[in-house]
Amino acid sequence: MNKSPEVWLRGPIPDLPDLLQPVAHALLQAREEVAAMMVDFPEEHLWARPGGVASPGFHLRHLTGVIDRLFTYARGEQLDADQLKYLKTEGRPGTHLKELLAAFSERVDRALEELRTVEERSLTLPRQVGRKQLPSTVLGLLFHCAEHVQRHVGQLLVTVRVIPDLH
Repeated sequence: MNKSPEVWLRGPIPDLPDLLQPVAHALLQAREEVAAMMVDFPEEHLWARPGGVASPGFHLRHLTGVIDRLFTYARGEQLDADQLKYLKTEGRPGTHLKELLAAFSERVDRALEELRTVEERSLTLPRQVGRKQLPSTVLGLLFHCAEHVQRHVGQLLVTVRVIPDLH
């Protein structure tokens, strides 16, 4: 069990704008929690859906995809064909646990690097989301990314705890 304080209580992340520290803290906390909860998780249950809920594999793939998509929108871009394809396959079995964990960890690293380049004065700039071009802002998208990732980590935690009771 990790005895260190949660990431947000460890101080600021170097070279990152003050207003984006909570986003970075949430992403780093998610990465730590996911890594800890998936230690010794049985690969054969990665795509199990107890009670019809989303599988651990889905949540892990979705964590990576949602960071990618929301950061794309925050940059003022729309999703490309590869991102749309990834979105459609998030729930499909086939990827191994080690690969999913590595992809998530690497995407968190890239997100942190990107956060370091965001200028605070750009946070209120308008951004459009999806085909319907729904309104948001740079900060709205980055904040939503942090909270959405945390929401799925919570769902993953519950699902992972329920699965061992299936056998």
